[in-house]
Amino acid sequence: METKNRTIDFAEFSLLGFTMDPKINAALFVLFFIIYLVTLVGNSLIIYVIVINPKLHKPMYFFLCILSILDLSYSTTAVPRLLSDLFSTERTISYMACVLQVSVILLVEGSECQLLVVMAYDRYIAICHPLRYPVLMRWGNCYKLVALVFIVTFMLCSLPSIVSPITVCHNRINHFMCEMLAFVKLACEDISDNELQIFSISFITLLLPLLLILLSYARILYSVMKIQSAGRSKAFSTCTSHLAVVALYFGTVMMMYFGPSSMYSTDQEKYSSIFYVIITPMLNPLIYSLNNREVKDTIKRVTQKTDSLTETLH
Repeated sequence: METKNRTIDFAEFSLLGFTMDPKINAALFVLFFIIYLVTLVGNSLIIYVIVINPKLHKPMYFFLCILSILDLSYSTTAVPRLLSDLFSTERTISYMACVLQVSVILLVEGSECQLLVVMAYDRYIAICHPLRYPVLMRWGNCYKLVALVFIVTFMLCSLPSIVSPITVCHNRINHFMCEMLAFVKLACEDISDNELQIFSISFITLLLPLLLILLSYARILYSVMKIQSAGRSKAFSTCTSHLAVVALYFGTVMMMYFGPSSMYSTDQEKYSSIFYVIITPMLNPLIYSLNNREVKDTIKRVTQKTDSLTETLH
């Protein structure tokens, strides 16, 4: 996942967005604002309940907390600007702001893929090698795994865009944000080499992680089938949440990065981005909280305390 980008030939870029129809933009504003609000509340609540509940101070919830932070970063990088642009006729973004947006999205995008692998590894060790879990997933190792996720992502996704920028000859981006695939289309030269580089890096950061996740869960499924029914349901509950998030995220991202190159000249990329940049960050906390009893119980206690405090103040 790469950004082959940018020269300083243009001080600003124009984002075409979706439409200039004010009625459609008003409807889109309401829709995206609600989604963004749910994303902020949901992910912030996940982080809060994990921090305040000592019972949730486990590697699995630590990684879930990092995932929520990434989702908040993902959504916040794109949605506030999108909301403001829906009521703007110019929709311009400065060169530096565009570069920053592309870089953050690349970093978060790649990090989320690698983090989902780490979360699958955590479940694999917990279910298939429970006696070794305290040693293999001690806190020092968890911190190293998260650090490795960000280092590997930066090296694979961000660094190539810094050391090998491209020359751009246009400043009109057919997107609602500065996104790598949309940016590549601004290149002056033939982009076939860029497409090859995108595919190669996407293979490493998307297909390989997905393969590792599927292998982990194949082994987990084999082990879970040996567990008695009482423990089996809890194991399945945790794993199905993770697999649902994997299917949502990898499905939409891979549709973009492994679609035919002809997609680069259509609006398909723009609409696909809505799912993994805007919708998926909203759904992740809902999926995990609805399928996790400990998280649901903590949220319920927090809600009850809030209600009691409100009644006392009144």
